[in-house]
Amino acid sequence: MNNSVIGFAFTGSFCTLRRAVDSMKRLVELGYSVVPIMSRTTYETDTRFGRAEDFIKEIEGKCRRKIWYEITEVEPIGPKKLLDLLVIAPCTGNTLAKMAYGVTDTSVAMAAKSQLRNARPVLIAPSTNDGLSASAKNIGMLMNNKNIFFVPYEQDDPENKCTSLVCLFDLIPKAVEAALEGKQLQPVIR
Repeated sequence: MNNSVIGFAFTGSFCTLRRAVDSMKRLVELGYSVVPIMSRTTYETDTRFGRAEDFIKEIEGKCRRKIWYEITEVEPIGPKKLLDLLVIAPCTGNTLAKMAYGVTDTSVAMAAKSQLRNARPVLIAPSTNDGLSASAKNIGMLMNNKNIFFVPYEQDDPENKCTSLVCLFDLIPKAVEAALEGKQLQPVIR
């Protein structure tokens, strides 16, 4: 049994939310204690990819705890050292930008800030249509920061969405192991 406590934060890349939930479930099955976190937008929004209520029920059922989606719920992560690692999956371009520039106006951005204040690892699983355009500079800035790691990623549709990046969700467990050891899973770009 693994004793690590993993925060798993979901942001609004709704088309990849199912794969992120499946990755979170895999971490639970591997014995990690998982604390679920959602941005308010993800917590409240129904889309063509699923109803928020259904995702919430599934996540809370698997983790056996309530989802934190308020800034006040995640702020104690740092002061109380609640997590060994924070995973952000999927991580949108918006959240990448907030993290790169220190904006903490969502529960996920605050969770990351709170985790990093104690030099504890944050693992980012990008999923953004502008990863090779507007978000590229933010990815570069974050890759240069200590205690920030990335789940390896690739272009998800180079012909039709030439700037879009998505993480390899099946590599999240390996990336978690590496980040807990202070290492970046390689190669980052597949």
